[in-house]
Amino acid sequence: MASGDTLVVFHPYNNEPPATNYATLDTRNQRPCLDFDAATNESAVFSGIMPRHYAAGGVTVYLHWAASTDTTDTHHCYWDVGFELCTGLDMDGDSFAAVNSVDTDHCNATSGIETVTAVTFTDGADMDSVIAGALFRMIVTRDAASDDMTGDGELYAVEIKET
Repeated sequence: MASGDTLVVFHPYNNEPPATNYATLDTRNQRPCLDFDAATNESAVFSGIMPRHYAAGGVTVYLHWAASTDTTDTHHCYWDVGFELCTGLDMDGDSFAAVNSVDTDHCNATSGIETVTAVTFTDGADMDSVIAGALFRMIVTRDAASDDMTGDGELYAVEIKET
Protein backbone atom coordinates (compact mmCIF):
# COMPACT_ATOMS: atom_id res chain seq x y z
CA MET A 1 0.00 0.00 0.00
CA ALA A 2 1.38 3.39 -0.95
CA SER A 3 1.67 6.28 1.44
CA GLY A 4 -1.32 8.56 1.05
CA ASP A 5 -3.81 5.80 0.31
CA THR A 6 -7.17 5.90 2.07
CA LEU A 7 -7.40 3.54 5.03
CA VAL A 8 -10.91 4.13 6.41
CA VAL A 9 -13.94 6.25 5.52
CA PHE A 10 -16.75 7.03 7.97
CA HIS A 11 -20.16 8.49 7.14
CA PRO A 12 -22.78 10.08 9.42
CA TYR A 13 -24.70 6.82 9.85
CA ASN A 14 -21.51 5.23 11.27
CA ASN A 15 -21.66 7.56 14.29
CA GLU A 16 -21.92 5.93 17.71
CA PRO A 17 -22.98 9.01 19.69
CA PRO A 18 -21.65 9.50 23.20
CA ALA A 19 -24.19 9.60 26.06
CA THR A 20 -24.16 13.42 26.24
CA ASN A 21 -23.23 16.38 24.05
CA TYR A 22 -23.47 14.42 20.82
CA ALA A 23 -23.76 15.67 17.25
CA THR A 24 -27.26 15.09 15.90
CA LEU A 25 -28.13 13.26 12.71
CA ASP A 26 -29.67 15.52 10.08
CA THR A 27 -30.01 15.80 6.30
CA ARG A 28 -29.36 18.57 3.81
CA ASN A 29 -30.90 18.04 0.40
CA GLN A 30 -31.43 14.40 1.46
CA ARG A 31 -27.70 14.01 2.22
CA PRO A 32 -27.03 12.72 5.72
CA CYS A 33 -24.85 14.87 7.95
CA LEU A 34 -24.05 15.29 11.62
CA ASP A 35 -24.88 18.70 13.08
CA PHE A 36 -22.40 20.09 15.59
CA ASP A 37 -23.83 22.98 17.62
CA ALA A 38 -22.37 26.48 17.72
CA ALA A 39 -22.84 26.96 21.47
CA THR A 40 -21.90 23.57 22.96
CA ASN A 41 -18.96 21.28 22.28
CA GLU A 42 -20.53 18.23 20.63
CA SER A 43 -18.91 14.97 19.56
CA ALA A 44 -19.31 12.00 17.23
CA VAL A 45 -17.59 8.65 17.76
CA PHE A 46 -16.69 6.19 15.02
CA SER A 47 -15.43 2.60 15.42
CA GLY A 48 -13.32 0.74 12.91
CA ILE A 49 -10.57 -1.77 12.36
CA MET A 50 -7.31 -0.37 11.06
CA PRO A 51 -6.76 -2.18 7.74
CA ARG A 52 -4.07 -4.85 7.68
CA HIS A 53 -2.25 -2.97 4.89
CA TYR A 54 -1.66 0.00 7.23
CA ALA A 55 2.15 0.37 7.32
CA ALA A 56 2.27 1.91 10.84
CA GLY A 57 3.03 5.46 9.74
CA GLY A 58 1.35 8.71 10.61
CA VAL A 59 -2.17 9.43 9.39
CA THR A 60 -4.14 12.46 8.32
CA VAL A 61 -7.82 12.66 9.17
CA TYR A 62 -9.83 14.66 6.64
CA LEU A 63 -13.11 16.13 7.88
CA HIS A 64 -15.53 16.95 5.05
CA TRP A 65 -17.92 19.55 6.46
CA ALA A 66 -19.96 22.64 5.64
CA ALA A 67 -21.44 25.54 7.55
CA SER A 68 -25.17 25.22 8.06
CA THR A 69 -25.87 28.96 7.95
CA ASP A 70 -22.68 31.02 8.42
CA THR A 71 -21.49 32.81 5.29
CA THR A 72 -18.68 34.85 6.84
CA ASP A 73 -15.55 33.40 5.28
CA THR A 74 -13.36 34.85 8.02
CA HIS A 75 -15.10 32.76 10.70
CA HIS A 76 -13.28 29.68 11.97
CA CYS A 77 -14.69 26.29 12.89
CA TYR A 78 -12.41 24.48 15.35
CA TRP A 79 -12.24 20.68 15.31
CA ASP A 80 -10.65 18.20 17.74
CA VAL A 81 -9.92 14.58 16.78
CA GLY A 82 -8.63 11.77 18.99
CA PHE A 83 -7.99 8.02 18.73
CA GLU A 84 -8.66 5.20 21.17
CA LEU A 85 -7.03 1.78 20.83
CA CYS A 86 -9.59 -0.80 22.00
CA THR A 87 -7.15 -3.73 22.41
CA GLY A 88 -7.05 -4.66 26.10
CA LEU A 89 -9.54 -1.92 26.95
CA ASP A 90 -12.56 -2.40 29.20
CA MET A 91 -15.39 -1.53 26.81
CA ASP A 92 -17.30 0.08 29.71
CA GLY A 93 -15.03 3.12 29.70
CA ASP A 94 -13.44 5.65 27.39
CA SER A 95 -9.69 5.99 26.98
CA PHE A 96 -9.11 8.40 24.09
CA ALA A 97 -5.60 9.76 23.62
CA ALA A 98 -5.16 13.51 23.73
CA VAL A 99 -6.89 15.18 20.80
CA ASN A 100 -5.18 16.96 17.95
CA SER A 101 -6.83 20.25 17.08
CA VAL A 102 -7.24 22.36 13.98
CA ASP A 103 -8.35 25.95 14.26
CA THR A 104 -7.20 27.41 10.98
CA ASP A 105 -9.98 26.56 8.55
CA HIS A 106 -12.55 29.16 7.63
CA CYS A 107 -16.10 28.36 6.69
CA ASN A 108 -16.97 28.95 3.06
CA ALA A 109 -18.64 32.23 2.07
CA THR A 110 -21.55 30.16 0.73
CA SER A 111 -23.53 28.07 3.18
CA GLY A 112 -23.45 24.42 2.17
CA ILE A 113 -20.14 24.50 0.29
CA GLU A 114 -17.76 21.81 1.53
CA THR A 115 -14.62 22.62 3.45
CA VAL A 116 -12.05 19.88 4.00
CA THR A 117 -10.08 20.13 7.22
CA ALA A 118 -6.91 18.04 7.69
CA VAL A 119 -5.88 16.88 11.17
CA THR A 120 -2.45 15.21 11.25
CA PHE A 121 -1.19 12.49 13.60
CA THR A 122 2.22 10.92 13.97
CA ASP A 123 2.34 7.18 14.57
CA GLY A 124 2.49 5.73 18.06
CA ALA A 125 1.12 7.52 21.12
CA ASP A 126 -0.26 10.45 19.10
CA MET A 127 -2.89 8.04 17.75
CA ASP A 128 -3.06 5.87 20.90
CA SER A 129 -0.73 3.27 19.32
CA VAL A 130 -3.37 1.98 16.90
CA ILE A 131 -1.81 -0.75 14.73
CA ALA A 132 -2.86 -2.74 11.68
CA GLY A 133 -5.73 -5.11 12.44
CA ALA A 134 -6.63 -3.35 15.70
CA LEU A 135 -10.12 -2.27 16.73
CA PHE A 136 -10.13 1.46 17.41
CA ARG A 137 -12.46 4.37 17.95
CA MET A 138 -12.08 7.95 16.83
CA ILE A 139 -13.79 10.95 18.41
CA VAL A 140 -14.53 14.13 16.45
CA THR A 141 -15.56 17.21 18.45
CA ARG A 142 -16.46 20.70 17.36
CA ASP A 143 -14.73 23.02 19.79
CA ALA A 144 -17.59 25.51 19.76
CA ALA A 145 -16.30 27.14 22.93
CA SER A 146 -13.26 28.35 20.97
CA ASP A 147 -14.49 28.99 17.42
CA ASP A 148 -16.46 31.94 16.06
CA MET A 149 -18.56 30.27 13.36
CA THR A 150 -22.28 30.75 13.87
CA GLY A 151 -24.79 27.97 13.25
CA ASP A 152 -24.12 24.28 12.99
CA GLY A 153 -21.07 22.64 11.50
CA GLU A 154 -22.37 19.83 9.26
CA LEU A 155 -20.06 16.82 9.01
CA TYR A 156 -20.58 14.76 5.85
CA ALA A 157 -17.66 12.30 5.89
CA VAL A 158 -14.38 11.46 7.59
CA GLU A 159 -11.45 9.96 5.72
CA ILE A 160 -8.31 8.52 7.32
CA LYS A 161 -5.27 8.39 5.02
CA GLU A 162 -1.79 7.13 5.75
CA THR A 163 0.77 9.91 5.33
